[in-house]
Amino acid sequence: MTDTDTVCLPAPPEGATLNLLDGVRVLDLTTSVSGPYTTLLLADLGATVVKIEPPGRGDDVRAWGPPFLDGESLWFLSINRNKHSLTLDYSKPDGLDVLRRMVACADVVVVNKTAAVQRKLGIDFESLRPVNERLVHASISGFGLQGARSEMPSYDLIAEGYSGVMDLTGEAGGEPQKVGTPAADLLAGADAALAVLAALIDRNRTGRGHCIDVSMIESMTRFMTPRIVPYLGSGQVPRRSGGRDSVIAVYQVFQAADAPLTIGLGNDGIWGRFWRALGEPEVAQRECYAGNSARRRLREEIVAKIQSVIGTRERDYWLELFREARIPAGPINRLDEVAGDEELRRRGFFYAVERGETRIPQVGLGIHVDGNAHTYRKAPPRLGEDSESVLTTWLDMPADEYQRLRDDGVV
Repeated sequence: MTDTDTVCLPAPPEGATLNLLDGVRVLDLTTSVSGPYTTLLLADLGATVVKIEPPGRGDDVRAWGPPFLDGESLWFLSINRNKHSLTLDYSKPDGLDVLRRMVACADVVVVNKTAAVQRKLGIDFESLRPVNERLVHASISGFGLQGARSEMPSYDLIAEGYSGVMDLTGEAGGEPQKVGTPAADLLAGADAALAVLAALIDRNRTGRGHCIDVSMIESMTRFMTPRIVPYLGSGQVPRRSGGRDSVIAVYQVFQAADAPLTIGLGNDGIWGRFWRALGEPEVAQRECYAGNSARRRLREEIVAKIQSVIGTRERDYWLELFREARIPAGPINRLDEVAGDEELRRRGFFYAVERGETRIPQVGLGIHVDGNAHTYRKAPPRLGEDSESVLTTWLDMPADEYQRLRDDGVV
């Protein structure tokens, strides 16, 4: 048994949870990662989120695996806590009627389908606005709701390729590489949550709803802003370098005697402290190394000199030395080492929640408001486990109507 096994994770932090969005009702019509990540953020901040899923099948990500835990995809379990699952087939007239009744008393609807599919299903902004003039409608798609590519399907992989991030990720002369997490999904999801919050503030001021259009391609490409703007201003096209090229002269991985570490010498003050820590303060004073631009011109020489020193001692020796000298440096952790990080656990960032006899691991929100980052209220839901309670609470639906919808396969 290792320290990173679920059984060793602590329970969720105790105390009041964040309720900044208490009273905000969100209908989540999304699938996969980007949309569910949006609604995870809103739910963690206190919104009531109802996840509407196709009966019998549910969100696509429920089938993504292995690995599975207690019969559920761990990908699904990672982004769907604090939500209520309602199964509803709104491709059927009775199901769409139920959905529209729910929209009438919702604040936010989140979808991640192309414009044509939204219109076909009757869940686009123009179709739902007459039901609720104050509705904030957030759409996430690969290429946006308008334009020549708007009907093209997309996944995170596609967006990463379009954005240029894959071209810059990988070893010099090697193949392009995808980022090691669904970056475009998570960035687009966070963008949508940010836009929803801004739209709710304006709606509360003006009374008007809003149509939010988030493109995964544009979210991922905006992520590349610090690389794109220098190209546009200089004409210099950056290439893959294995993380060994930066506008900062020394900003890369070095190999200690036993393991790699990262070092970033981002300004003249850090440059000076670094060489003092190494016992060679005269190096920092050399005129040829004065300023970042000069050091960039001599990068190869400097990197070789640093490596010759770093390679003589173990990584932990250097990390402790650099910590005392306030030098930005750190390890390159495997995921098991990340999950076992004692400080992150102390801050309540990793925890496990009980669902029956199963303990479900979770990664916390990591945003502290007034010293509070507690968000856990409900385990990721089984498919449709909240259908009856949601319809009863939201619509005051009589038992005989609910039973009829079940018999007809609508819920």
